[in-house]
Order: sequence, then C-alpha cells, then structure tokens
Amino acid sequence: MSAPTGIPAAPANRTTLTTLKRSVHAVSRTTGRITSGGRILPSFLITGAQRSGTTSLYRTLASHPLVLKPVLHKGVHYFDVAYDRGLPWYRAHFPLRATASRLARRYGRRPQAFESSPYYLFHPLAASRIAADLPGVKLVVLVRDPVERAFSAHAHELARGFETEPDFARAVELEEERLAGAQEALTASPHAVHHSHRHHAYLARGRYAEQLARLEALVGRDRILVLDSGEFFTRPRDVYDRVLDFLGLPQLGEAVFERHNARPRPAPMPSSLRRELSARFEHSDALLASWLGAEPSWRS
Repeated sequence: MSAPTGIPAAPANRTTLTTLKRSVHAVSRTTGRITSGGRILPSFLITGAQRSGTTSLYRTLASHPLVLKPVLHKGVHYFDVAYDRGLPWYRAHFPLRATASRLARRYGRRPQAFESSPYYLFHPLAASRIAADLPGVKLVVLVRDPVERAFSAHAHELARGFETEPDFARAVELEEERLAGAQEALTASPHAVHHSHRHHAYLARGRYAEQLARLEALVGRDRILVLDSGEFFTRPRDVYDRVLDFLGLPQLGEAVFERHNARPRPAPMPSSLRRELSARFEHSDALLASWLGAEPSWRS
C-alpha cells in the first residue's frame, strides 16, 4: 500500500538507515567479542573535558596513518559507565593486531590505538580504572574557558533531551542539589550510573585542577598532556605538533583541522552572570598555569 498523500518519505528512509546502522553495529560488536584476543588496546586516550574540542582533536588525530580509532564509536565509555562489561568487551572495540602489524611494516613505526570519552576526566572512578587496566597509557586533556564550557554543555544536554530546565542560570542554581551525594554514590556502587553527575555538572566539570590532580596521583604527570582548547582552535598546527611529540609519533599524512560538534545557543549569556561565574573559577583557573605552561587563554 502506498503512503498517504502529504507524508514525506524521508523519515521512513531515516528509520531504515538507523535500523541498518544498528544491525551493522550489532554484527561488528559480535565479531569484535569473538576476535577480542587478537585486538590491541589503546596507547592513549582523550579523556576530556566535555565540550572542549575533543571531537575536533579526535578527528584530526584519526587522520594520522599511525593512529587507529575505535571500530565503531569515538568514545567507548568503558571506564565510566560500562566497566562491568569487562576488559575483553573493551578490547573488542579496537583494531586487530594484524592491522597494526601491517601498518608497522609499512611505516617502520608502531601504530597507536585510541578513543575519546570526555566523561573519563570527571568520573570519580575512571582514573583508577585506567591506571589499573592500561599501564603506561598516555592521557590527553583539553580545557576550555569553564564558563563557556558550562554554557555550551547546557545547550548540548538540552538539545539531547537530558536537560529539562531551559534557563541556564536556573540550571546552574539547581546543580548543587542535583549532584548532592553523587560522587559518594558512584564510589559506593561502582557500576552505578548517576544521571545528573553525567549530564548536569555544568560548573563542577569546569574545575579542571582538582580532576587533573586525581589523574596525576594515579598515572603521573609525565603521562598527561593538558591543552588549552582556545590555543587549539587559533593555532591548531602548533597544538597538533605538541600532541604528536607527546605521543612519539612522526609527522605523516595531511592533518585536517576543522571544528566539529559545535552547538548553537538560543541567546547570549547575560554579562552579569558571566562575570559572577568567572569569579567562581578564578582559583581553579590559576592552578592550570603549571599544567599549561602559561596562563589559560581565557584569563590572559
């Protein structure tokens, strides 16, 4: 039977494509689990921060011939919300050893697999899990003006349906109540998921210094590279070269620098609110200088 007049075919096509995509992913996951023992684990991770340019950096790095991205998703989210699935499940998301061996023979250098899950930086247990399961892994962290990051995160969560409060100022007011006891609950019940901790931590996620201190205590400062996203978007080549140097990768291929995953805002933030929030981050921002080697771009 033909569709009623006036109903466009596009939604049905999108539904078909979505169903097909899910089927392909299901087959890939099954294949991955079967061949898990023959797959490599990541050499480095982009661990955050959320809404700080992680997708843009991920796509730039993924274009390097010796960098291997996950088979299905940019972020596997194993060390935050899927840790109960076990390391073989995680390994199943990465390329085969045979693929890595072919690249090593071609370029004379060992390729490196990676993923990007921005919640790793903020989740209270992710750092200890990473340290235990990926000894020697290197971590790349992007930091952004925490006020802009919070504003962007609110728009992002609102668009995705995880936020029900449309007013950013009100969402900030609600944050303390929403996050009350969240860290303790996640620590006490390791496989739990806390909705507000993941989706409503607008200001808390921007206190980068305390999150970096937790990482440093578990993996060591020499295995952590902290990048200013303002620098990345204004001088991408310089920042990209720093990342390659940190990872011990040669200059190969043509790096493409594009901005991805930007989210439009319905209205600008009131200047009075911006000043108030900026003052709240003053101490935390000051502690970033030792990580960045300079004052954060949004303070200079």
